[in-house]
Amino acid sequence: KSLADEVIERLPRKYDQMLGKRFSEGVDLSGGQWQKIALARAYMREAQLIILDEPTAALDARAEHEVFVRFSDLIKGKTGVLISHRFSTVRMADRILFLEHGRLLELGSHEQLLEKGGKYAELFRLQAKGYI
Repeated sequence: KSLADEVIERLPRKYDQMLGKRFSEGVDLSGGQWQKIALARAYMREAQLIILDEPTAALDARAEHEVFVRFSDLIKGKTGVLISHRFSTVRMADRILFLEHGRLLELGSHEQLLEKGGKYAELFRLQAKGYI
């Protein structure tokens, strides 16, 4: 579910591998690999509420997309909270809460917030310019 299996398969001792520099035979991982392991740990619990804070900051675009497809499947019938500054991630949400300085500024779907033409729409268009 978390793409951690890709990381584990590359480790010399697979699931028996110690992770981190603190261990004499430990293997250090890249930022993206650590994120995949952390996501796997979150997915192991049968929690009704799952909160992910910038879960894909160190992942490439393809891995990021795969994480969110799997996250969407995982939270069916549950509540998922995703904290992100990436609009490519945010627009996948059913409901977006746009915060500024710790206060709720706007609330709605991606389409609703674009139509509203507020701060969310302004920042989305600014970020989109980098891709057009």
